[in-house]
Amino acid sequence: FTGKNVPWAQDMALQQRECVLLKARLCPYFYVCSYQFTALFRASGLAGNSSITALLTPTTRGLREAMKAGGIEFTLPLLEERRKSKEQGSTAHNQETDGEEEETQSEASNKEDDDDDDGGFSWLKEMGVQDKIKKPDNISIKERNSVCLDHKPESVVCVSGTHTFTLINFLINCKSLVAGAGSQAGLPPTLLAPTAFRGATLHSLKARSVNVKTQVRAGYQDVCSLEVTGPIMPHSLHALTRMLRPAQRGGFSTALYTHTHTNPPIKNPLYLFVYILLFLPASLPEPSTLGKSPLRQLHLNNYSYTWKS
Repeated sequence: FTGKNVPWAQDMALQQRECVLLKARLCPYFYVCSYQFTALFRASGLAGNSSITALLTPTTRGLREAMKAGGIEFTLPLLEERRKSKEQGSTAHNQETDGEEEETQSEASNKEDDDDDDGGFSWLKEMGVQDKIKKPDNISIKERNSVCLDHKPESVVCVSGTHTFTLINFLINCKSLVAGAGSQAGLPPTLLAPTAFRGATLHSLKARSVNVKTQVRAGYQDVCSLEVTGPIMPHSLHALTRMLRPAQRGGFSTALYTHTHTNPPIKNPLYLFVYILLFLPASLPEPSTLGKSPLRQLHLNNYSYTWKS
């Protein structure tokens, strides 16, 4: 990138070329990493999407309002998932109860909903001072709830279809994409892609291996550790596991460290560090689940994968 205030302005064809690569499925995805947030653009067909999609994380209310003002439609997938899970859990719980217990729990649930609607001011009624304190209106409550999402996993936004191209133009003119002060002042965002593009620079990941001996029952066993550092994209991690699976006879343990701004489960997390123990029987963590936390550990034992988040 060139330029300080508007890093992409000197090469207007660059972002269009990247999106053309996405559309032609010549580039599966690419990252735009700024000092405040990370944008991930994905080609159609990835993660079950029939069109080009983009994910931004983390976001703030100001950024989301600016996107709306720019005509960019988006969704909050993690927030919607949480609401659906809450509704399903409430429905399932109510179905298990009957009679007075069901009525009592329904009243309690309604009370909680009322508390959410009035911003948690229902306790003023119990004290008898609700008329002496001005209650915030619904707009203020919605603004408060919107701000509460800032910098949280639920703040990740998803843009799809033609709005991804509008998002590109929005990022080009976004002043907050470049820091105005601090150690990163004036530095343009970093563009990361698994395929080459004009103006790109090929960087090799740093790898370091160490051989040590560990004590076992019958004596000592050779253990090799492999450290890979740098911007490790998902396809690189996949290639590492495919290579090590037969080479290590179906057994190794891996520790993963993700880039903070890609921590929510956005399907394509960006890793900064991978630590692998070789020639060591892998442990079997239980259960193997992935929630809102990123993938932290990956284990292979007898050619079967298990993981922890």
